[in-house]
Amino acid sequence: MLRGVEHTIANRVQCTGIGLHTGEPVDLALRPAAPGTGILFVRTDGPQPVRFPARAEWVTDTTLATTLGNEDSKLSTIEHLVSALRGMGIDNCTVEVSGPELPIMDGSAASFVYLIQQAGIRAQARMRRRIVIRRPIEVRDGNRFVRVTPSREFKLSVEIDYAHPAIGKQALEGLVITPELFAREIAPARTFGFLKDTQRLQAIGLARGGSLANAIVLDETRVLNAEGLRFKDEFARHKLLDLIGDLALLGVPLQGHVKAVRGGHQLHQALVAEIRANPSCWTLETPSTEREPALEAGVLQPAPGRI
Repeated sequence: MLRGVEHTIANRVQCTGIGLHTGEPVDLALRPAAPGTGILFVRTDGPQPVRFPARAEWVTDTTLATTLGNEDSKLSTIEHLVSALRGMGIDNCTVEVSGPELPIMDGSAASFVYLIQQAGIRAQARMRRRIVIRRPIEVRDGNRFVRVTPSREFKLSVEIDYAHPAIGKQALEGLVITPELFAREIAPARTFGFLKDTQRLQAIGLARGGSLANAIVLDETRVLNAEGLRFKDEFARHKLLDLIGDLALLGVPLQGHVKAVRGGHQLHQALVAEIRANPSCWTLETPSTEREPALEAGVLQPAPGRI
């Protein structure tokens, strides 16, 4: 997935869903984009379109989801779609959204993968660059940490540990992320939450669109969804889905082994910030191994020396 040329979708596709927090209908459209565009969100519900590049410097909040924004406008719950685009090998895509958040769909990335598959995938005439990790980078918060180490592939490991009888300890180790694996094993994993937290959020005007149709909901002892789980370790798989989406905000694919232990959006973005702050620990490469001066907007600089 990392090597070769950049890709975009072949055709425009669209869908309508419900915003998790507003509970309002949201129209979503994916459009092909030119090489070098990256993933570009466009809010279309105002007098003028507002654009949000899917990059770390545009992240304004990670409390309940990953939110992009500026002083005048924001767009939240972007991580599932960004994860689907990165997981399916899409480098360039324009995403039009008719509201302040993306539709939650069924709480997973499966609907977004279906849209991408319906649109088709088209190769482009530009070589795909990647950040190649050369030395370990880690961020830690008590017994929680996210670490990236050198690897020949984009590889992920996650561990979670919840004091809940339906979750407990779950782990996925050393998964090499390919479009096929992502679509089959990661994309269908749904977001999850606890009934007491959902009720608290709804009491303050949030999670108005949340339901058993778009999340795994747990009470004190069990999963409330009548259909049960899609995977026995669906909770860990969804954490991995979120991790892919958060890492995609680097702006280009990552070559390294990322391990997240009790991670979350805030810690994932802390690792992204640490990578950006330590260019001596990585190089920016293309398949031709030509040196390149920087990413667009000068956000990341390649390490000096041989690439």
